[in-house]
Amino acid sequence: MNDAPCLVELEDVRVDRGGVEVLEVPSFRLHASELVAILGPNGSGKSTLLLSLMGLLPRSAGALRYRGGEVRNAAEMLLHRRRMAMVFQDPLLLDATVYDNVAAGLRLRRLPRPEVRRQVEASLERFRLADLAQRSARHLSGGEARRVNLARALAVDPEVLLLDEPFVSLDLPTRQSIIEDLEAVLRQARTAAILVTHDQTEALRLSTRIVVMEGGRIIQSDEPSVVMNRPVNEFVAACVGMETILPGVVRRSARGEIVVEVADAEIDAVGPGEVGAQVYCCVRPESVVLEVAGAPRRATSVRNAFAARVVGVAAAGAYLKVRLDCGFPLTAHVTGESFTRLGLREGTEVVASFKATAVHVILARPTGAIG
Repeated sequence: MNDAPCLVELEDVRVDRGGVEVLEVPSFRLHASELVAILGPNGSGKSTLLLSLMGLLPRSAGALRYRGGEVRNAAEMLLHRRRMAMVFQDPLLLDATVYDNVAAGLRLRRLPRPEVRRQVEASLERFRLADLAQRSARHLSGGEARRVNLARALAVDPEVLLLDEPFVSLDLPTRQSIIEDLEAVLRQARTAAILVTHDQTEALRLSTRIVVMEGGRIIQSDEPSVVMNRPVNEFVAACVGMETILPGVVRRSARGEIVVEVADAEIDAVGPGEVGAQVYCCVRPESVVLEVAGAPRRATSVRNAFAARVVGVAAAGAYLKVRLDCGFPLTAHVTGESFTRLGLREGTEVVASFKATAVHVILARPTGAIG
């Protein structure tokens, strides 16, 4: 439980568009200094949730609160929005200098000119834009424009920052550099923030809590390690990178350890399930270890080891994603060094292994939403 003060809250909120319900949230709270990442496929309600928190979408039902007080009328809504800043995918910069773009929100608030200058210069410095202050926004690179967008939002010193996929379509080095600067700013200022993203790496790096959405509902909300390693259902498992999700039937069960029949194989796991129960066995790709077929095996306590054939290889950031056929599909992540050492290519025979404790078991039954 988060003991920090609750800043913004949705309670029993529904949003309809064209007569179709697109958001149903019994409860959502953002606490002071909290960094929440929201994951989910397109159309799952992520952006709708952000817009509802900002008060930019009409609600069919429910309440929006700030520090416990309900936001009821236009005057309260204006004050609510001024406590927050939102960064969209597209920078939407003014046809003006970088300095004037960053100053825009402060000038709307009618701050004295010396205070505007102080806050703009501080924000430009934080995002390494001081040398570009007098450059036209028309002449910025994509990465520079995203930095200006963030600098403009944070120059007003918001209590809450809402980020709707602000790094999409940037190349990896630029994205990592901007994320590093944003992370430092948020930690130093202790600004509460919500980040909508499809990137699990971004979510893990920036967040203190991860929320997974599907069909306008919150399916799981918890600490990053819990969501990543103990998803509540197979949908969440797929969203957080459990690339191996295998349906099976429990054949043996004793003292919290089970044996699951998957295809023509048996997988040892630690988890729930009585004999005969239908379950999903989920394995993260980084938990799978590959060895050359036929090579002497070291003494190990690993109980899951399967003869496998490589059926595909693809780049996956700092790793290579190796798809395997073990009689059932399995995915592993390997480093470039391991890839070369093992001589991996399509058709290579290997032994794939993973610990019983690396298998996350999900009972194959509907799981209710968690708010």
